[in-house]
Amino acid sequence: MPEVGPALYSFRRCPYAIRARLALAAAGLRPGVDLHLREVSLKAKPPELRQASAKATVPVLAGAGQGPAPAWVLEESLAIMHWALEQRDPQGWLAGWSAGDRAVMAALIAENDGPFKHHLDRVKYPEREGAEGRSALPGHRRAALAILETWSRRLEPGGWLLGERPSLADWALLPFVRQFGLADPEGLAAVPGLQPLRDWLGRFLAGPELAEVMAEPWASRSPWRSPSWLYHLALRGEWQQARREGTYLRSTRGRALEQEGFIHLSAAHQVAATAGRFYADVPAGDLLLLSLDPQVLAGSGLEVRWEPAPGSGERFPHLYGPLPLEAVLLAEPWQR
Repeated sequence: MPEVGPALYSFRRCPYAIRARLALAAAGLRPGVDLHLREVSLKAKPPELRQASAKATVPVLAGAGQGPAPAWVLEESLAIMHWALEQRDPQGWLAGWSAGDRAVMAALIAENDGPFKHHLDRVKYPEREGAEGRSALPGHRRAALAILETWSRRLEPGGWLLGERPSLADWALLPFVRQFGLADPEGLAAVPGLQPLRDWLGRFLAGPELAEVMAEPWASRSPWRSPSWLYHLALRGEWQQARREGTYLRSTRGRALEQEGFIHLSAAHQVAATAGRFYADVPAGDLLLLSLDPQVLAGSGLEVRWEPAPGSGERFPHLYGPLPLEAVLLAEPWQR
């Protein structure tokens, strides 16, 4: 059955994706009912995401179209938050605030997404700029903490950025402050003037809103399986051997390519049944799901035939030849 609701391309730990999920959840939208959540691996972004958005960064919300192209696309987390709150805003993240209040919200979010995010990235990933990045780390830490101090002073009177109740600005900034706390917990704890901000962050970390969007069905620890790719279940030891030798020669559990004549693959919708039928007794962590790019297989001169499985009538993809490692986009532990 085709999907009729919008598709949300997300990444569990991304602060932009977290704040988009917070707004969608606050609006009462539900994954699997009102929208379709597609967890993305940043190492192997699915072609559907690239088709929906040229920049291919999460989050992206794409409305279902009649064909493969989406009917509409929102490519920015703030646009997704506003879209969600236009559907429903029961907690008053935007509703009930004056034009002046909204201007303050916009200014705070711009400061977060601009200067604060700039310094946060360099605190979290100083190695990206080599020796220069490491030497600049103390300056970026001081600059980020200075911004946090200004936010902390705003929080002191009422506990929220605009007073005694949370607004869009609180939920848009909190995932990034959380990320700073993970990157530099000592710095966050050391500044005396940050106690109001630490209290604010503590409520967020312990609150139901964050817990909801960091767990199923809002967030998955395994990527969405794109129907554009092919899949193969592999035992960890056999995959590790293939990486050492440069090619993969196993057909299925207990059978080599030379014995079977081909390598058993699955489409996205066939993986779970295959795992349950042939690998149910494999200990957790010993079974890997390999995501394969059919275009790389074709470019390597390899043939994939869709052939019926004995006794089922269902057709499965079979790879006639060794699996080249460059065709493997992801090798992830299988999540039952």
